[in-house]
Amino acid sequence: MTDIEQKKIFSKNLNFYLSKANKTQKEVADAISVSPQTFNTWCQGIALPRMGKVQRLADYFHIEKSFLIDEHTEQPFPKSNIIKVLGRVAAGIPLEAITDIVDEEEIPEELAKTGEFFGLKISGDSMEPDIHNGDTVIVRKQDDAESDEIVIALINGNDGVCKRLKKYADSIALISLNPNYEPMYFSQKEISEKPVKIIGKVVELRRKF
Repeated sequence: MTDIEQKKIFSKNLNFYLSKANKTQKEVADAISVSPQTFNTWCQGIALPRMGKVQRLADYFHIEKSFLIDEHTEQPFPKSNIIKVLGRVAAGIPLEAITDIVDEEEIPEELAKTGEFFGLKISGDSMEPDIHNGDTVIVRKQDDAESDEIVIALINGNDGVCKRLKKYADSIALISLNPNYEPMYFSQKEISEKPVKIIGKVVELRRKF
């Protein structure tokens, strides 16, 4: 088996178990102590992890290592679904009506069953070092999220922003991962009056090299 074939098999298996467990790339990457960028190269079939990391993945998913590295022709891998990648998300315009479509991405059928999804092309460096300018994030449409999750939010009628959400007793913060950008704090009154609206949760990062 060639190196390229092995990468393809591993990528296929890894994406299957990600979908089956309903986990994001970042969630699993954090759990096994690798960078999201490295994990993404495994998912895209660009690189292979060392066997120690394969074992960590197998332990995480509660499977044998062979389930990740061997080809399983009988395994019912999920079908894919095509979603639109938007260049921007604007306030006041339904997502279905946005015409600024810059690309398409595939998501597994199992993930697609959990809600409605769209992709968003990231512009700027405010989410460095994890999310780069030009990256695509896969977003599940929802109007709320847990504290510390990455969300897409609309603020004061402006285009959507990608930030980490932090919840407090009487306020929220939208935080850039890049320390050069100050957090944005909003009281309950400001959330209602500006307004500040969460429109989705980021569940996956896609990067093209």
